[in-house]
Amino acid sequence: MTDILLINPNSSTATTEMMVKIANGEAPAGCRVTGRTALGGPSMIVNERELEAAAGEVLKVWREADGAHWSGVIVSAFGDPGIDLVRANAQVPVVGIAEASMREASEGKRRFGIATVTPDLVAPIEQRARALGLLGLYTGIRLTPGDPRELAAHPQALEEALAHAVQRCIDEDGAQAVIIGGGPLGQAALALAPRFCVPVIAPISAAMRQLCARLDVAP
Repeated sequence: MTDILLINPNSSTATTEMMVKIANGEAPAGCRVTGRTALGGPSMIVNERELEAAAGEVLKVWREADGAHWSGVIVSAFGDPGIDLVRANAQVPVVGIAEASMREASEGKRRFGIATVTPDLVAPIEQRARALGLLGLYTGIRLTPGDPRELAAHPQALEEALAHAVQRCIDEDGAQAVIIGGGPLGQAALALAPRFCVPVIAPISAAMRQLCARLDVAP
């Protein structure tokens, strides 16, 4: 059995369960995803201060997860908090959902945008694209209106607000692929994919695909 650890830097166990369900839906036979939840911090990371604080929580989860038997790790928050810390302490592949989705969205030199709910994370998300050498293909972010945590608590309203943001990425920014930027937005990302003529990238699924490819685990 190939055991993958999914670390949710948000402190919501319900969100972790949703993330694990999505990741296991992408998992090939013989591969199992287990979730662990950050004990500190907010239930949903919405600003740069919370994102920075989450890095230490992610490392703490890794250290407490009995790391010897894991084959790989997914860091499941869109800023990839703590990913370098875990990589420095792990002997297995570690993949972040922002990193994985940006790499997938930019395949074939596609121009890609991001639809998300967190205006206070625009700068670190752009920095992630820059750090990956993908800023030249990045068309920018389109945001949903209102309070992100409140919107995330209403799945249908969240999906429709994100659909509008995706359409703006395509129509106004020329995006050829659009990422739904957030781990807690994972279910909405799956629901939105069939609604558009360009690829809509669900970041948890993208991370799972990338990790399985690195582990040479075939579907």
